[in-house]
Amino acid sequence: MTTTPPLPRQLPRGLTQDELKTRVGQAALRYVLPGDIVGVGTGSTVNKFIDALAGMKEQIKGAVSSSVASTERLQALGIAVFDANAVPSLSVCIDGADEIDGQGHMLKGGGAALTREKIVAALAERFVCIADESKLVRTLGQFPLPVEVIPMAARHIARRFAAMGGQASLRLRNGQALVTDNGQHILDVKGLSITDPPAFESQVNQWPGVVTVGVFAHQKASVCLLGTAQGVKTLVYPGPDRPEPATRRCSASNH
Repeated sequence: MTTTPPLPRQLPRGLTQDELKTRVGQAALRYVLPGDIVGVGTGSTVNKFIDALAGMKEQIKGAVSSSVASTERLQALGIAVFDANAVPSLSVCIDGADEIDGQGHMLKGGGAALTREKIVAALAERFVCIADESKLVRTLGQFPLPVEVIPMAARHIARRFAAMGGQASLRLRNGQALVTDNGQHILDVKGLSITDPPAFESQVNQWPGVVTVGVFAHQKASVCLLGTAQGVKTLVYPGPDRPEPATRRCSASNH
């Protein structure tokens, strides 16, 4: 499957998806503290955050990046990039999502960086998802599920998804199998309805040949900054290891 960027969707009050992405990218700066090394994801929305982050680059130590593309953008703006092995933990990871549900579970990997994104997310105490309102869903799976796989296992894994009712196709670029930053391939799986994201993630990650499945349930979002026509809405998803005040549980606020 060849991935092409969607055309901007016109939204109420003349706002486009690109403008919403700019708003949430700028809003994410309030989760970055002076002296931080920031976890940075990948994608068009994250690019807006990186551009905004350049305005406070003198206040932070740098970033840990989830892809070659993000690393290049950060460095071009004068932001130092650290190897993940050199950083014991991060206070925050800022990344986008292809889908996010009401519990903060996400589907990610449209930009083919899901494995490194999950590694950076695992290092962070807080995951802040930045997205436009079209990404909020009731159930994950309408967006084709990305799965990074070792090439020799691709057909076997595709058959396992077929047994679950999914249709897996190899992601292509310029007519050839796309190769990730890790030297692997991507399967995109249509036809799934992921009603129990944590169990699904655990199950598929156990299949031989799967590097990472693009369900982020065990590294779910702590906060989602959702770009809407009415402004940036903040959705908070407390977990057992991230208690929030009772008044903020599953809360939403506009900025």
